[in-house]
Amino acid sequence: MSNHHQLACPASHAVTSIRSRKNARAPISWAVLAAALACLYASPRLPAQVETVEGPKTTPIWVSHGRVEGHLALKYSPAGAFSPDSSALAVVNEDKIVLMDLGSAGVRKVLKPHLGDIVDLDLQSANFLASNQLFLLGQGTIRVKGKAERPTPLLAFHWDIDEDKLSGRVDGVGASGGFGPVFYFPQIGYLGMNKGSDFDLWNARNGTGGRFELPALTQQPNLFEFSPDGHWLLLAQVGSGSAPDPIVVLMKEHKFVDSLRGHQGTVMSLAFSRDAKKVVTTCEDGKVRIFSAGDWKLLQTLVGHQGPVHWAEFSPDGKWVVSAGEDKTVRVWSAEDGKLIQTLEDCQSPVLTAAFSPNSEYIAASTEKTVHVWKPTAGQ
Repeated sequence: MSNHHQLACPASHAVTSIRSRKNARAPISWAVLAAALACLYASPRLPAQVETVEGPKTTPIWVSHGRVEGHLALKYSPAGAFSPDSSALAVVNEDKIVLMDLGSAGVRKVLKPHLGDIVDLDLQSANFLASNQLFLLGQGTIRVKGKAERPTPLLAFHWDIDEDKLSGRVDGVGASGGFGPVFYFPQIGYLGMNKGSDFDLWNARNGTGGRFELPALTQQPNLFEFSPDGHWLLLAQVGSGSAPDPIVVLMKEHKFVDSLRGHQGTVMSLAFSRDAKKVVTTCEDGKVRIFSAGDWKLLQTLVGHQGPVHWAEFSPDGKWVVSAGEDKTVRVWSAEDGKLIQTLEDCQSPVLTAAFSPNSEYIAASTEKTVHVWKPTAGQ
């Protein structure tokens, strides 16, 4: 990705490496990144650890509000699929995007992106940047007359919802090779990837970016997460045979400072709360854990899923945690005391990701082929 990379497409659809953007080669300083991502970090007073188990059945707070064939992001947070005003949800169905109206639970619009000489486009995720603009990630095949077909790298581009057309250019992500998994972080609006001891970051809105260097890193992490305030980087699934506990990196010093202890299996997801004061992890040991950020103490261990937990994250208002499990359930927990609020059992397949809408009301969860949505009851 360090070299300019252009695919054979019409000029208006040129595909270039994200590292060829203006200022993309400049290393990111901690101060610059922190200022770009959010406000100053502050440590909270923290309660003691609590272990919770499923209690008696209670009246549901969230009720089923429809399902759509397709999927949300399956390997990172699907929160970006919600529109900023919580009125719509963007669901990917192969080469199409279905916009679900969250008020009526019906289909608002179906989009079918097309990119010139790129065919067989397989979309990975659709993320709202504005009410009328999506940030899309996907891959396809370049087909030019007289030349052999070849697969594209991961493609990143904007799509105008009102006009149903490409807005701007198409970028090839990691086209030079050697990068680990690519993640999109909707909280901060950055695309991130790792290669060696470097983390490349790219702003999905304006195309600027840079590189964060971590000299002590000698093995590739298959999972990582940046805090919204730019202070912390968490690394998990680091190399083979390493301890399962995620490593904490203090970004301003570019070094390891701690770990999130207590995991009894592979960590499957990491997510900060919006105020960067807490972290929630999921694990193949079937537990969800909440840690304090800063002193990295285990606050709660949430027990109830039967089998690995694929994903969890906080609601934007910080009140709830939603988790998605191999046991085909979505569970809602209190972020304050770790109590199980509700178990949602509408899914027929393992649930891979889940998220709250920006207003903290709707919940969307994705299996490989179906997206389920729940809304709060009138009394919520």
